[in-house]
Amino acid sequence: MRKFIIKRLLLSLVILFFVAFIIYALMRCLPTSYIETIARQKSMQPGSKSFDEWMAQLSATYGMDKGIIAGFIAWLGRALTGDFGDSWFYVVPVVDKFNSVVWLSFIMGLIAFILELIIAIPLGIVAATKQYSKADYAISVFALAGISLPTFFFASLLKLVFCVKLGWFDLFGLIGRNYEQLSPTGKFLDKAHHLVLPIVTLVVISVGSLMRYTRTNMLEVLNADYIRTARAKGLDERKVIYHHAFRNTLIPLVTMIGGSLPGLFSGALITETLYSIPGIGFTSYNAMVAGDIPFSMFYLVFMAILTLLGNLISDILYAVVDPRVRIA
Repeated sequence: MRKFIIKRLLLSLVILFFVAFIIYALMRCLPTSYIETIARQKSMQPGSKSFDEWMAQLSATYGMDKGIIAGFIAWLGRALTGDFGDSWFYVVPVVDKFNSVVWLSFIMGLIAFILELIIAIPLGIVAATKQYSKADYAISVFALAGISLPTFFFASLLKLVFCVKLGWFDLFGLIGRNYEQLSPTGKFLDKAHHLVLPIVTLVVISVGSLMRYTRTNMLEVLNADYIRTARAKGLDERKVIYHHAFRNTLIPLVTMIGGSLPGLFSGALITETLYSIPGIGFTSYNAMVAGDIPFSMFYLVFMAILTLLGNLISDILYAVVDPRVRIA
C-alpha cells in the first residue's frame, strides 16, 4: 500500500504540473483582463498617459509582458515558495482573500454533504428493498424532482415562500440588520439562521443523484447469487441487507464520496449568488469575470489538487470497505 500511495503521489505531481500549465495558458487567453480595465480608467484621467503606455507599464509590473511559458515558469517558481501574488480585483494577497471566504463555503458544503448522506443512503436502501412499492415510487419521485429542479428556480421558490410570504428569513445576505448589537452567541445564531435556506437548497438539489445511485447499486447486489444463498440459509433479513448487501454497495458509493471532496471547497456559485453569500464560489466567479489571473490560478490549481487527492482517497478506501481488494 505504501508503494502504491507513493507512486500515485508522484504521478499526481506530474498531472498537476501539466494541469497548472493548461490553466495558466487559458487564463492568459481570457477575452477580458483587469489590467485592461485599470489601464483604461487611468488613461481617462486628466493629463494621464495613453492607454497603451499604461498597459505596457502594468503588464511589466504584473509579469504579463512575458510569453506564456516564461510567465508560467515565473509563476510556478513563486508558487513553490508560497507566494501567489496579490489579487488584481480584490487588491489583497491571494491567500488572505481565499482564507477569508473559503471556510464559509466549506461549512455550508460539509453540512449539506452530511445531510445528503443521512437522507440519500437510507432512502435509497428502502427504495431498493421495497422495489415497486408505494415507498419506492414516492422516493423515486422525490429523487427525480431534486435532479430535475434547476438551482435558481428552487432557490427562488424557497425565497418566495419562506422570505416573502412567511417572512421567516431574510432575502439576501449572511447577517441581519442588528448583527453588531448581538452577543457572540446571537451573532452565531444569526449567521446560522441566514444559512438555513442555502443549505436546504444544496441538499435538495444534490440528494436525488446519490439516492438513485444507492438504489441502483443496491438492487444489483440484492439480485446476486450470494444474497439468495444467504436468504436460503435462513439468515435474518436485516443482516442480509445491512451486513452482506450494503457492504458491497459501499464500494461504488466510495467513488462518489471521494470525488465529492473538491465540492466541499469549491463553493456553490449559483446558490451563493442567489442568496448573496460571500463564499469562495461567488468570490472566484467575480475574479474570473474581472480577469484576475493570480486569484483564478490559485483557486483552479487548488481545486485540481483536491480532485487528485479525492481520487487517491477513494482508492485507499476501497481496501478499507472491502478486504478482498488488494493492491498488487
